[in-house]
Amino acid sequence: MTMMTPPPLDQEEEEMLVPHSDIVEGPQPMEVVAQVEQASSVENGPVEDPPSMKFTWTIENFTRLNIKRHYSDVFVVGGFKWRILMFPKGNNVDYLSMYLDVADSSTLPYGWNRFAQFSLAVVNQVHSGYSIRKDTQHQFNARESDWGFTSFMPLCDLYDPSRGYLVNDNVVVEAEVAVRKVLDYWSYDSKKETGYVGLKNQGATCYMNSLLQTLYHIPFFRKAVYHMPTTENDVPTGSIPLALQSLFYKLQYNDTSVATKELTKSFGWDTYDSFMQHDVQELNRVLCEKLEDKMKGTVVEGTIQQLFEGHHMNYIECINVDYKSTRKESYYDLQLDVKGCRDVYASFDKYVEVERLEGDNKYHAEEHSLQDAKKGVLFIDFPPVLQLQLKRFEYDFMRDAMVKINDRYEFPLQLDLDRENGKYLSPEADRSVRNLYTLHSVLVHSGGVHGGHYYAFIRPTLSDQWYKFDDERVTKEDMKRALEEQYGGEEELPQTNPGFNNTPFKFTKYSNAYMLVYIRESDKDKIICDVDEKDIAEHLRIRLKKEQEEKEDKKRYKAEAHLYTIIKVARDEDLAEQIGRDIYFDLVDHVKVRSFRIQKQKLFIAFKEEVAKEFGIPVQFQRFWIWAKRQNHTYRPNRPLLAQEESQTVGQLREVSNKMYNAELKLFLEVEFGLDLRPIPPPDKSKEDILLFFKLYDSEKEELRYVGRLYVKSSSKLMEILGKLNKMAGFNPDEEIELYEEIKFDPCVMCEHLDKMASFRLSQIEDGDIICFQKSPALKSEGECRYPDVPSFLEYVHNRQVIVRFRSLDRPKEDDFCLELSKLHSYDEVVGRVARKIGLDDPSKIRLTPHNCYSQQPKPQAIKYQGVDHLSDMLVHYNQISDILYYEVLDIPLPELQGLKNLKVAFHHAMKDEVVIHNIRLPKQSTVGDVINELKAKVELSHPDAELRLLEVFYHKIYKIFPPNEKIENINDQYWTLRAEEIPDEEKNLGPQDRLIHVYHFTKESAQNQTQVQNFGEPFFLVIHEAESLADVKVRIQRKLQVPDEEFAKWKFAFLSLGRPEYLQDSDIVFNRFQRRDVYGAWEQYLGLEHSDNAPKRAYSLNQNRHNYEKPVKIYN
Repeated sequence: MTMMTPPPLDQEEEEMLVPHSDIVEGPQPMEVVAQVEQASSVENGPVEDPPSMKFTWTIENFTRLNIKRHYSDVFVVGGFKWRILMFPKGNNVDYLSMYLDVADSSTLPYGWNRFAQFSLAVVNQVHSGYSIRKDTQHQFNARESDWGFTSFMPLCDLYDPSRGYLVNDNVVVEAEVAVRKVLDYWSYDSKKETGYVGLKNQGATCYMNSLLQTLYHIPFFRKAVYHMPTTENDVPTGSIPLALQSLFYKLQYNDTSVATKELTKSFGWDTYDSFMQHDVQELNRVLCEKLEDKMKGTVVEGTIQQLFEGHHMNYIECINVDYKSTRKESYYDLQLDVKGCRDVYASFDKYVEVERLEGDNKYHAEEHSLQDAKKGVLFIDFPPVLQLQLKRFEYDFMRDAMVKINDRYEFPLQLDLDRENGKYLSPEADRSVRNLYTLHSVLVHSGGVHGGHYYAFIRPTLSDQWYKFDDERVTKEDMKRALEEQYGGEEELPQTNPGFNNTPFKFTKYSNAYMLVYIRESDKDKIICDVDEKDIAEHLRIRLKKEQEEKEDKKRYKAEAHLYTIIKVARDEDLAEQIGRDIYFDLVDHVKVRSFRIQKQKLFIAFKEEVAKEFGIPVQFQRFWIWAKRQNHTYRPNRPLLAQEESQTVGQLREVSNKMYNAELKLFLEVEFGLDLRPIPPPDKSKEDILLFFKLYDSEKEELRYVGRLYVKSSSKLMEILGKLNKMAGFNPDEEIELYEEIKFDPCVMCEHLDKMASFRLSQIEDGDIICFQKSPALKSEGECRYPDVPSFLEYVHNRQVIVRFRSLDRPKEDDFCLELSKLHSYDEVVGRVARKIGLDDPSKIRLTPHNCYSQQPKPQAIKYQGVDHLSDMLVHYNQISDILYYEVLDIPLPELQGLKNLKVAFHHAMKDEVVIHNIRLPKQSTVGDVINELKAKVELSHPDAELRLLEVFYHKIYKIFPPNEKIENINDQYWTLRAEEIPDEEKNLGPQDRLIHVYHFTKESAQNQTQVQNFGEPFFLVIHEAESLADVKVRIQRKLQVPDEEFAKWKFAFLSLGRPEYLQDSDIVFNRFQRRDVYGAWEQYLGLEHSDNAPKRAYSLNQNRHNYEKPVKIYN
């Protein structure tokens, strides 16, 4: 499971499964495997029933929970401890988020894992049949110790007492968990078990993998791809034909799964595209169109049309006059309705269904003017390969969102499109062609509208054996798994206690067929043809065989690695090249030095001969030093190799020199040169002699460089080498210089000034130490240099952030300016630099927001005033370091703002049909009365003495009237709308027999064979009197809402309790239906106004997700 920035979770009830990490902040699954299937038949043997258990969790005082995460008690299944993790206000979405969590994950031993199938449910306490239950399976481990549903159910449904999930402020949650043995996924060999290999997933490319496997297993298509002209000079990443040829060749001849990166790069996709899940239908069309274009002018021109193109006729035929209009159109695939259709035949019936054009919808038949007519579609011909796209996703106008249709939908193994005397065919269709098709592949989508997983069931030779292609894994499957289990719909689990009259446990299957591929029986010998090496261009065979050989060489290299030692040799030249450019601390980056791969049994002297050939340094002039890691984490040459060590084998030397038994041996090659610059024998070294390395710092240029090494006597004084150092640096012999020892740099820099009058022994200088020197800064004013000495420069280098890009929070995609800052800069220093840059006098008015490296967006929470210590804390995001910060300029200082509560209040004018949003900013200890007083100064009232009230509105219902003395600190306007309005005079003077009731607008919608009430529009209060009939109430409502007579006559009125409408007649006394006087808790009973929602969608809709729309599939090359 690859975790990345997740797709946005919007208005869909069935959605993908994710670990609980906050989806805005942390790595998001770009692709989520949400399968509800058993293990494949390859793995299945007789197994015992897994241990299972049902756990019920009753959460009391649910609406009063003021915590982000809420855990259930621990329960044990299969000897493992589990618990439910819930986000009562949603995991950064407007949905209840719920997961199954391994309760003791933090104390389990390294490498633990466990596999469980489970369901989570929120029980409907009024109608158990309306309980919401979702199921999945997951292999839990240390990285993913919880798993479940980020968008389990809409918060508006959960918090609406009329829906039955929240009763007496209690919510009941159930978990059914079955623990199974962990399957050995990694040792499975697809090629060995099935003869086929899979495709690697780049992050969220399972949708592409399932399509590519389907196309590959149409041999006629594969052969055409092989015959597309490519040359040996083409590069796969820049040529779609070559990349596809390469991919198909590897699928045909590789023993392991195949990567798709070359292909996606040939599409012009970057990494972000590979982590963005797209629609497989859309990719199919775009890819076929691109290949059709690339095949033009070649020997395979027209292959796409030949395989996939069919034609249908759109017609309109007048009933009363002799007039008919027809239009022929081609198609590569057919979109079939799933909703309302039980199978493929029902969808075809619907496809050719005749529509009557009459009444207001008459057809204008040119000279015959408006006429009654019949409109429809008939098929002229079907293609040899019939691709049926099942419309599992559709737009729900009531929800204003895309939804997935998980209804049961059957498809046959053999599809007869000549049925019932060719009812689908047009009169000009060629009836001699037998349109009998056999099923070749079933593409499956598992998950919800905003994400999920794709895989394919294919029978490559149209035999009875099916195979499941699930990314890298290919398994044998039976026909039941490939067909019946992909119909969708509901499934009923066996009862755990058969003797009891328990309600059957049913769950919706979120894995179902999404695309079907049929091959015509009369064409199958041509389509399922032989494809061998002779169909592949010679240059392609040579190229791919060479790639395979290189791959085998790498594999062999890896397999033989234990027989070799890698010796990395650093020289003075490496130090001079790297210090001051690539590195500043220590002496060398061993990754960038020359490596030798030497057999372990070779004598070290043989290695020295190879070095002599490589560097031109005779063996007798080479002296090697072993590097050692010191306790302070620095890495320095420690000692020269001894003569007896050089007589050993390379393998023996490595084991002696490296206690960690790494494969690498790191050495420093010491070479001395004479006056003629030719190598000379290294000097004799006694215990008194110390080898030191020297770096020179230039404070004016802010440059540090390596200048050489020297042997010194430990008893000598530092001042004795000053002349040599001046000569190294190119200074005058009497130049005053300062010396510093570079001691360490992790976790902090330690660089100490050296006393030139002290001895090396007294200064604790030893072999491999580094001395940095510079001209004495006392000769110039310190103010002229930012970093006047070596310690200040090294401190700067250690902590600097080369560049921080600042972006305005209003324009989060554009860099405004860049600043060079130290990672140790404090909060005040950072905002001070930003304020100076933008010309702001008061830095406290700057508010900074960190960057989310995964979503490439600002994080939702800004940095509090002095809330972090250093710049480095602002830039870190999980294990990544960002170089972006967002800023905004506030109208008041941030410390003052943080002491205030900001509320967004929608004011509804009493006399005008308008709503104005006001931002009210008050101290956190203020009350609702203070908010109302603040509002009065901002809004236009109907009269000076008007009184205001503040309401809590959630999904078009009024849930609360705030008392004036309530503190505003705990009021949440993130999920709920705060509405302010004038209190009508009639409500102030309620008589003893009057009632104040809730009035809501609603429509009825059908979902999964159930009719549900959907509220919309603005709710309001209404005073009703004891003997008042509905007819009287309607007059007042029409006057209040100013609805025209014609429109108002269509409205229906109902009394609703717990979401069930009871329709009222004009003579009914409305008062008798409402028993509660307490308007504060009476939202579960209301007067409903049923009518269509004709109001335009508001531009300021609450909590709109930033990432509402999926990017379209594009192939750029």
